[in-house]
Amino acid sequence: MTDDRITSQADLEQVWQTLMEPLGFTRTSLWMVFLHPDGRPHKTLIEVPAPDDMVAPDPTAPELLDLLEEWTTEQVPGGRVAFLRTRPGRGGLDRSDRLWAAALYAAAQLAGVPCEVVHAANNDRLLPVPLDEIDILSA
Repeated sequence: MTDDRITSQADLEQVWQTLMEPLGFTRTSLWMVFLHPDGRPHKTLIEVPAPDDMVAPDPTAPELLDLLEEWTTEQVPGGRVAFLRTRPGRGGLDRSDRLWAAALYAAAQLAGVPCEVVHAANNDRLLPVPLDEIDILSA
């Protein structure tokens, strides 16, 4: 994990790229990093394996909400969360990447935890999934 402050989406994308290189995933996972208010990342990188056929996590799942609330009150007070969804496959963002990002943004909002731009990675790309990508789902 870097000691550098993460102050922009580009900084965060570079951190995810460094942590995940070389790209290539055999299963779907959710990765989380918590950032201190000044942008320093906590040293713990959390991986939560997920079933490959999971459409998206439940943003109201108590386990997810409790994890977000616990980390930002006990481990990283006043912090924010950064999410990365990794999966097998190739190409750009697909509907499942957008559904996952929408669920993760919703979970952070429900938990009252500020959320960085969600990212998604597969075997050949790591991309941001900003909120305007989520709007495509309802178009």
